[in-house]
Amino acid sequence: MDTELLLICALTVVINLIGALAYAARIAGVRTGRIALSFALFNILLLVSRTSNGFLGPFLAKRIETALASGGAEALLWDLRLVLFSAAAAVALGIVLVPTGQRLFAAAITFFQARRSTTRLILASMTPAGLATLRDSIAIPSGETLRSLSKPRGVSWTVLAANAAAQGLLAVGVLASLYAGFLVPEFRVTASQMTAIVNGFATILLFALIDPQISALTDDVVDGSVSEATFRRAMIWVSLSRLVGTLMAQALLVPAAVVIAWTAGWL
Repeated sequence: MDTELLLICALTVVINLIGALAYAARIAGVRTGRIALSFALFNILLLVSRTSNGFLGPFLAKRIETALASGGAEALLWDLRLVLFSAAAAVALGIVLVPTGQRLFAAAITFFQARRSTTRLILASMTPAGLATLRDSIAIPSGETLRSLSKPRGVSWTVLAANAAAQGLLAVGVLASLYAGFLVPEFRVTASQMTAIVNGFATILLFALIDPQISALTDDVVDGSVSEATFRRAMIWVSLSRLVGTLMAQALLVPAAVVIAWTAGWL
């Protein structure tokens, strides 16, 4: 693995780890009763994720151009699969870190509620007291949490399947479009532009079918009609469906690239 590929995988890990920790922010918001504030603080991490994503695109495009010049088709496909594996590993790590993230978000919400300063929050996180809070917040899912998955999920299989499909498309969208450009280099600009169509469809699926369900469940917890335990189980199931979707992206990569390549030539 060369330095460029290592950097691509590292950025992929950052992007997907932050996305997986979004569920920890929801749980912390419910537990503290500060849902809007928990999302506002999570947006700070989301900014880091989006900045990393901005660097990721050019590095991946450069990888494709280098492969076109050298003719390394098999090595390129392996590189792209390694990137997808990094994404899945980051989601799995994010699931394990949900209890830790939940505690850290709760501590950040409490601090911000008292100080009302993002700058002071960021500076405080780097002090000995902030590092001690990080140390004390470290936790892994307990055996009781895993056993509780046999209880009512709090979210339907339809929503979980839709979330897995959307996450799989989001994971593979950019990579498949770039690989399609390698398959039909004469149309590689057209193929790369089709990323927006793939990701746009996945985003519509997320915002139209999945987010409203999770938001409604969050409101149900706030008004007391659903327990926090059920909400936590729902977030675990949603996290697991995200992992399944990211793993599915491995199987989708080549077929999606072929379809995009054919479409790029047909347009």
